[in-house]
Amino acid sequence: MKRRQILKALALSTVLALPGVPSAIAQESVKVGLIVPLTGPFATTGRQVEAGAKLYMATHGDEAGGKTIELIVRDDAATAEQTRRIAQELVTRERVNVIAGFGHTPLAMASAPIATQGKVPMIVMAAGTSVITEKSPFIVRSSFTLPQVTVPLADWAAKNNLKKVVTLVADYAPGLDAEKAFTETFTKAGGEIVESIRVPLANPDFAPFLQRVRDAKPDAVFSFVPSGVGSALMKQFDDRGLAEAGIRLIATGDVTDDDLLNGMGKAALGTITTHHYSADHDSPENKDFVKAFEAANNGMRPNFMGVGGYDGMHLIYEALKKTGGDTSGQAIVDAMKGLQWTSVRGPVSIDPETRDIVQTVYFREVKEKDGQLWNVEFDKVEAVKDPVKAATN
Repeated sequence: MKRRQILKALALSTVLALPGVPSAIAQESVKVGLIVPLTGPFATTGRQVEAGAKLYMATHGDEAGGKTIELIVRDDAATAEQTRRIAQELVTRERVNVIAGFGHTPLAMASAPIATQGKVPMIVMAAGTSVITEKSPFIVRSSFTLPQVTVPLADWAAKNNLKKVVTLVADYAPGLDAEKAFTETFTKAGGEIVESIRVPLANPDFAPFLQRVRDAKPDAVFSFVPSGVGSALMKQFDDRGLAEAGIRLIATGDVTDDDLLNGMGKAALGTITTHHYSADHDSPENKDFVKAFEAANNGMRPNFMGVGGYDGMHLIYEALKKTGGDTSGQAIVDAMKGLQWTSVRGPVSIDPETRDIVQTVYFREVKEKDGQLWNVEFDKVEAVKDPVKAATN
C-alpha cells in the first residue's frame, strides 16, 4: 500500500508539472495573480484596480464555485518586461489559475503569449486598445476599448457645430486607436481634422503641443491621455489660454479621471467627455459602491480603473459558479462568454465572439456640485460593442 501511495504521488506530481494542467485538477483554492503598476508614474491606475478587486472580495466573500479565492498582487511599475516576467513566474511557480490587471496596453501585450501557452485566463481590467483580445483566446476584458468610447464623442462633436478639430493623443496604441476612431467618424460626418498631434507617453510636456493647437485655431481639440496624466494636460490647457481663445476641450474620460478630478480645479469645468463610468452615475448599485470604496480606501474616489478591477473579479466569481468549480482555463473562459449583469456602471455583458465588454457609453460634462467636481452624465448610447471588431464581424 505504501508503495502504491508513493507511485500515485509521483504520477500526480508529474501531471502537475505540465503547462495548463493544474487548473484542470480539483483544488481547494483558486489563485488570481493581479499584475498592476503600484509604483512609478502610473501608480494611480494600479492603486485603483487593486482597490476595486479587493473591495469585490470584501463585499462578496472569498469563495465561489466551492473554491476559496486567493488574490496575489504584484507590482510591475508599468514596465512591459517586468509584467512579462511576473506573469511567467505567477503561472509557472505560483501556479495561479488566472492572471489579471494590466494597467496599459504594452503590459497586456507582453503577457498574452504566456496566457496562451499556459492556457490561463487573462482578465484585462484596464488596458483599452481594441486588438488586445485578439492576441490570445484566453483574454477576456472587463474594462473598455478606446474606439468604444471615442466614436460616440466624434458623433456628438459633428452634431454640435464643431466643424474643425485638432486631435492630440498619447503616442502609443490606445492613443492611435482613439485618433483613428475619432478622425474616421468625425470626417465621415463632414468635420475637418485640422492637425493630428501625438505626444510622447513618457514624461509628456503638453505646452508646445497645445501652442500648436492654439495656432491652428480649431473649434475644439479632441484628446486622449492615459489615466493619471489628465491633470497635467488640463493645467497646461488652462495656462496656454485655449479656453479664452474659444477652443473647447473634448476628450475620452481618461482625461477627467474621477480619482484626480478635484485636483484639476475650475479649469476642468465644462469639459465634455464620453466614457463608460462616472463616480456620479445615478444608480443604487453605484451609490453603494462609491460609499464602500471610499470607506475602504481613506476617502479615495473610485474611477473607471477601480470599476474594471471590481467587475473583473465578478467575472471570475461568476465563471467559477457556472463551471461548478472547474478551474481549467478553457472552461473558465467559456463560462465568461455571454455573461450579463448589472454593474455599478450600468448593464454590461461579455461579447461571446470577441470576449470584449459590451456596455453603455455616457456623455458627461464636468460640473461643480457641493464644492466638488464631478463628471455629470447628460446622455448615453446603450449596448456599445467595440466598433473595430463590430465592423469586421
